[in-house]
Amino acid sequence: MIASFRRAAASRAWAASRALAAAVALAVLCAVPGIATEARAQSAAPAATFSNEQLDQMLAPIALYPDSLLSQLLMACTYPADVAEAVAWSKANPSQKGDAAVTAVQSKPWDPSVASLVAFPQVLAMAGERPDWVQSVGDAFLADPEGVMNSIQRLRAQAQKAGNLQTTEQQKVIVEPAPQAAPQAAAPTQTIIRIEPASPQVVYVPAYNPTVVYGTWMYPSYPPYYWPTPGYAFGNALARGIAFGTGVAITNAIWGGFNWGRNDIDINVNRYNNINVNKKIDVDRNSVKWEHNAGNRKGVPYRDDRSREKYSRQTAGAADREAFRGKDAGSRDAARERAQASVQQRTGTGAGRTRDGAAGVDPDRARAAAQDVDRSKVQAAARDRDVDPARAKAQVADRDAARANAKVSADSALKGAGNGAQTRQHVDRGKASREAASRPAARPAAKPAARPAAKPAARPAGGGGHARARAR
Repeated sequence: MIASFRRAAASRAWAASRALAAAVALAVLCAVPGIATEARAQSAAPAATFSNEQLDQMLAPIALYPDSLLSQLLMACTYPADVAEAVAWSKANPSQKGDAAVTAVQSKPWDPSVASLVAFPQVLAMAGERPDWVQSVGDAFLADPEGVMNSIQRLRAQAQKAGNLQTTEQQKVIVEPAPQAAPQAAAPTQTIIRIEPASPQVVYVPAYNPTVVYGTWMYPSYPPYYWPTPGYAFGNALARGIAFGTGVAITNAIWGGFNWGRNDIDINVNRYNNINVNKKIDVDRNSVKWEHNAGNRKGVPYRDDRSREKYSRQTAGAADREAFRGKDAGSRDAARERAQASVQQRTGTGAGRTRDGAAGVDPDRARAAAQDVDRSKVQAAARDRDVDPARAKAQVADRDAARANAKVSADSALKGAGNGAQTRQHVDRGKASREAASRPAARPAAKPAARPAAKPAARPAGGGGHARARAR
């Protein structure tokens, strides 16, 4: 027993010494400015939304697309509700593609990046198969664009290593040194792989099986996404690597491109404005950096806290929607005043409200109330065919009293509005009048039956009786 207590005490002492050592080490680190700053930065850094394995898994089906098409697809995925509508439109218009299709949807309230995808029906057909994948790709790109672009480069390097990514009649594969992040940085040791259409006017969308084109997959626990493009048959070409369907003639529908040095997307302003005539960019530069427009998100929630804080509080989207509806500041103020007046009228606030809380009577409402009373009485009389005279007289009296009350209320709707006692007197008087009018009219009392007067007794001859009375 004693030995057990000794062991427990030794264990507690050892744990206390470890905690003290950790506290001392932390204090020493915080005393050094550089180390403390780095430690705080690492602790404040948000956790990655997706791991590298997850990014490679979801980007495998599209990482080998031409840069211009892939950049616009990533932009469009940040608006999953618009993509779903574009998928439905493309299914309903299977013959539309290229610039003509993009022109046909200019009146749609979609983001321009989504509208550009109708030029490529096979891309939208694939997106329509997995709407959850569309939203995941968009969320990943918003939360971690650098991680997404690094994943694209990893996948391209893997496909090239497997011998399945090379220049063909449909595309050009360009390998070049990665741009330096800053002028003082050391000479780059990594490379980037760009994919461009062989002809700027024709874009071919590659079709491939990720389990084949990338060789041995790096993450067995995260197999790559793959679903064949509906309606497009490529025979045995997919078994050998990459297959290409019919090229899509493009002039202005493709206006995006990667800036691998900054890990963002640039927009070719001239091409963009030539196709998006209703949503032009008013700048003098040839290119601008793409920025996500939270106003086009249409209520779809963001996946991570950082994106929610960054985009959900944007007011630009709300202002754009008000402008689109034709509402300016003046019209909004006028609408607000009309709404306030309506509320005051319904609740009795304003000049017609007494000090003790009783609301003044609106003349129009008083007249309407009298008319309602009159109609209800007539309808009740019509339903009851056997109305006795007394009830009929009561109905007439009730109707006349209601009209009189309505006239008095209409003539003096605001009279005595500041006198609560007087208002209560009016209410009591009206209540008494209504109760009196609702009582049946009293019948007059019956008169006593007329009786014939008694005949006087016959006088004796000579009037002797009266004479004797006078004599006495």
